[in-house]
Amino acid sequence: MAGPVSIERSRTALLIMDYQSAVVSGFASDQEALLKRAAQALEAARRNGLKIIYVVVHFRPGYPEVSPRNANFNAVRQSGRFHGEAGTEVHPDLAPQPDDIVVTKRRVGAFLGTDLDMILRANDIETLVMFGIATSGVVLSTLRYAADADYRLIVLKDCCSDRDAEVHRVLTEKVFTRQATVLTAAEFAEALR
Repeated sequence: MAGPVSIERSRTALLIMDYQSAVVSGFASDQEALLKRAAQALEAARRNGLKIIYVVVHFRPGYPEVSPRNANFNAVRQSGRFHGEAGTEVHPDLAPQPDDIVVTKRRVGAFLGTDLDMILRANDIETLVMFGIATSGVVLSTLRYAADADYRLIVLKDCCSDRDAEVHRVLTEKVFTRQATVLTAAEFAEALR
């Protein structure tokens, strides 16, 4: 950690991105430890009154949101994933509570085509603490958009996961640090104390 981090609780939201059962089982490495750290970060955020927002990927029947030009999501359409309920629910270790917000996305990043920005602005949120699966997918895309939208950003690197450990390392150590404060879950909890 590069020094003390100040978090204004009333203007900060925790974004938990793509922590759906199918994503955790299919893309996360060291799942048990990852889920434990993520649950600890979530508990620290809840205890300190941060707004909790989940971002999940889910498609309508027939995948009308998927363009034939979108190679990534055409593969999803062909597989039949992220449609219906099986595997699309948030992992039970991080289950949403009634007051939490769930944003449904249909692209890699959390902003394009969703109401996330409207929710954040309506709640006067300036700082986003984020983690998700995959580091090179939802975390990277969301971070870039949020930085351009002038949000203050914190990434919890040990609550992110990627199939490629080297890509995860480069993003969290070299790329994200240009636009965000990068912390561990323990450092985040300490910053809230």
